[in-house]
Amino acid sequence: MSLFIYNSLGRTKQQFEPFLPGIVSMYVCGPTVYGHSHLGHAKSYVSFDVVVRWLRHIGYRVKYVQNITDVGHLTDDADEGEDKIMKQARLEKTDPMEIAQFYTRSYYEDMDMLGVQRPNIAPLATGHIPEQIELIERLIAKGHAYEVNGNVYFSVSSFQGYGKLSGRTDQEAQQTGTRVEIRSEKRDPSDFALWKKADESHLMKWHSPWSKGYPGWHLECSAMSMKYLGETIDIHGGGMENRFPHHDCEIAQSEAATGKPYVRFWMHNNMVTVNGIKMGKSLKNSVNLKELFREYDPLAIRFFILQSHYRSPLDFSEVAIKASTTGLDKLRQTRKRVTESNNGTGLFAVEPFKQRFIEAMNDDFNTTVAISVLFEFSKALNTALDGSEGITEEARLAAMLFLEQTGAEVLGILNPGGDGKEGETIETGKSLSTVMDILLDLRAEARKNRNFALSDTIRDRLLDAGIEIKDTREGATWTKKSGC
Repeated sequence: MSLFIYNSLGRTKQQFEPFLPGIVSMYVCGPTVYGHSHLGHAKSYVSFDVVVRWLRHIGYRVKYVQNITDVGHLTDDADEGEDKIMKQARLEKTDPMEIAQFYTRSYYEDMDMLGVQRPNIAPLATGHIPEQIELIERLIAKGHAYEVNGNVYFSVSSFQGYGKLSGRTDQEAQQTGTRVEIRSEKRDPSDFALWKKADESHLMKWHSPWSKGYPGWHLECSAMSMKYLGETIDIHGGGMENRFPHHDCEIAQSEAATGKPYVRFWMHNNMVTVNGIKMGKSLKNSVNLKELFREYDPLAIRFFILQSHYRSPLDFSEVAIKASTTGLDKLRQTRKRVTESNNGTGLFAVEPFKQRFIEAMNDDFNTTVAISVLFEFSKALNTALDGSEGITEEARLAAMLFLEQTGAEVLGILNPGGDGKEGETIETGKSLSTVMDILLDLRAEARKNRNFALSDTIRDRLLDAGIEIKDTREGATWTKKSGC
């Protein structure tokens, strides 16, 4: 049974075969680490986590790379504005490296809570400046880039087919470019920055042949994906909002440099809405994961995300989350019941459900249908267990294996091994959050009373226990250190 993936480049489902037999190279755009993760991050990385899990389940060796953007992502997502990490560092009155490392730890903590498996390689943009400079030099040598006043730009007109992923023509890209303040030194409004000259106040800058500065946002993904996965990769994932300009620019600079196809399959997950309205910080409706985990089981959040196909919008509401919590509890109870049931003589066929689950996942990772199959399986299994004959030991073991492979291994919504710990995460999370709220309140009161010795003692004791406190303009926040 073949796997079909919707390829954003061809705008159709295509049969998937890796470039190298048995090995899948996959790159997903990681977060820009200047704030705590929100539900949009969860939607993206849970979705691609299941893609990786399924590919491994059906026998592929997956080399999964997901970057961390810690420099170069400007506030307008193009070539103008302030570096997002620099801006946050100024707001929190600290340096960019502390911001990047603090929120990187916070990101992985949240992903761990959601059961998102770590990538094989998680490269930092700041750790690959030489590779980015080398790529720029290749583009200049081939006539695809030019330097002006210490800045280097990619010449869009030099690459035929710019915009083929998003569907935007060169003319449309130029018109988009004229709607923002652009540098007059560009030869064309749609040209994009590969290297930016930094002013004296800019803290994040490196030496280059053109100026002391920093790389453009689009450049890092091309440089790092090619370093670790080769010049042509099987799958590149990211959010739909990244198709233009980010991914169109990636394609242009990569293929201009190598003369080879950059990505064989482009995958894009859809956005998150809140009560029908697009989620965003500017609308003040962004759903912070740490706050969400204080109220709901993280695996229920994962389950809620997977009930929607990755290419469909995900609408958040308390009603929807509570419904997902109830649905997940039913699957957990079914698993617990079949694990503890006695042997009987009745027959129960797992194979039809297994085949339908495989068909759903091979149809562009359709977790919506796959979960509906699990519910139908759960209902049929409970009916069989309720019967006077029960089910045979062979059927019971087959049912347990099916739940383990689908619910735990592939979808990641059940704890592996049926260890009986389902549902405990939220209670632990609630207890810890409650204690932390009390401690932060006490620390805030101590600071208000200028009892800085007590405030520092609380901070230091918590750090010894593996919990890091960070003071921001919005108040104190906390994260668990990795491994704690």
